[in-house]
Amino acid sequence: MDLVLPIAIVLSVILALNIGANNSAASMATAYGAGVRTKREATVMIAVFAVLGALLAGTPVVKTLGNGLVPGTMFSTHIGLVIIIFVIAIIFISWANISRVPVATTHAIVCAIVGVGLYSKSLNNEKFFEIVIWWVVTPLLALAANYLIAKYLYLKTLQFLTARYSEGGINKILSILITVSGVFVAFSAGANNSANSVGPLVGLGLVNASAGAVMAGVAMGVGALLFGGRVLESVGKEITEICILRAISVEFTGAAIILVASLFGVPVSLAEIVTSGIIGFSLAQQGFSATAQNRHVVRIAFFWFVIPFVAVAMGYFLSSLYFSYDVAAMISRNFGQ
Repeated sequence: MDLVLPIAIVLSVILALNIGANNSAASMATAYGAGVRTKREATVMIAVFAVLGALLAGTPVVKTLGNGLVPGTMFSTHIGLVIIIFVIAIIFISWANISRVPVATTHAIVCAIVGVGLYSKSLNNEKFFEIVIWWVVTPLLALAANYLIAKYLYLKTLQFLTARYSEGGINKILSILITVSGVFVAFSAGANNSANSVGPLVGLGLVNASAGAVMAGVAMGVGALLFGGRVLESVGKEITEICILRAISVEFTGAAIILVASLFGVPVSLAEIVTSGIIGFSLAQQGFSATAQNRHVVRIAFFWFVIPFVAVAMGYFLSSLYFSYDVAAMISRNFGQ
């Protein structure tokens, strides 16, 4: 059996663990910041519903990352390129996890594929530009929606609830809504972000979409359980104070945006969309100046801006080395049957 195959699968699992720690943990940060869910509760929900989301709604995104940006034949004839893509994504996401930043996992994996596609002249430019448009629009939409909700609906909703229900009744209603919104986010995360770790393997023809979805979903849950607490703390506690009602708003709007993108087969950043929703509330509460000077917001924005460019450059550079030194032949000689 080709020994490169197990290496690619192991790297895929490592990537999924990191995705679980970063993106999936960030998806529950609002509820954790509101004090509604514990870290354990959040990660258990991620593990269950990430698998369901990947199985039921993840196929379009898996196809996009498997052969939509770069032809699947490129991966099937050059398995070394799959390893390059995984290594680049793992480097950036691990760095972000250590730095406690909800990095855009999707940007890292997609831009690594783009770098490979640019060098091999096999990139689907039209599809890539379509994805970039979604990357720009979706976080702005989440930010704007939550800014408007915070500015014009938040107090009115509180007044509506307090005028009609007791404190106990309000808490019960909000607890139900926050649970539903959290499940919605976890499901959307599985539908969209699980493809990041298995898309290249599916394009390679090594695993089918269902098996890849299960593998990625479970690994995402384990990653969130083991390593997600640091990112939960950073997003849920350190940007702005998040109450239950704000958490519900951020989660519902973010999950809806992500699910729509998934149905269109577009890989978007869960962490970026959810975090943008929180920033939208911060803008409404604290103003632009205070939010822009928040060191956590500045650090997050830095990662979001830098990673796509560096990932593309690394993908291009490593691909040039791969083809220049005929690494495919070396792999065949040393790791083939």
